[in-house]
Amino acid sequence: MNGRVLGVDPGEKRLGIAISDPSGTIAGPLTVVKHVARAVDAARIARLAAEQGAVLIVVGQPLDAEGEVGPQGRKSLRLAEAIRSCTDLPVELWDESGSTQAAIEARRAMGAKRKKRSGHLDDLAATFLLQAWLDQHE
Repeated sequence: MNGRVLGVDPGEKRLGIAISDPSGTIAGPLTVVKHVARAVDAARIARLAAEQGAVLIVVGQPLDAEGEVGPQGRKSLRLAEAIRSCTDLPVELWDESGSTQAAIEARRAMGAKRKKRSGHLDDLAATFLLQAWLDQHE
């Protein structure tokens, strides 16, 4: 992938946003956006993608143990569709199952105290899902 990729980890209250480096190799946290409404969130994500010079937006979609799309996965699908209506950039869905748990483990590995580990992990979770997508698309 050549160019920046924006990653989105949608949650009930917040959306974690990550961005790749210009070569599309390494993901890093960008910001956390407070969930307002699907259309508002989609417009904000499209604006962030434009500001960052992204060439693609990847939206995390959790799948269940059988690899099926459940209620949360359908919410991700609707968010991706709303983002598509706000931008000409391609929008892809990516299985983000386990990204929050990976973020917790990363905080633990970095020596974060238990109290700090319970804070918002949305941008870190977005970074994990985006890095997994980038690694798969090298």
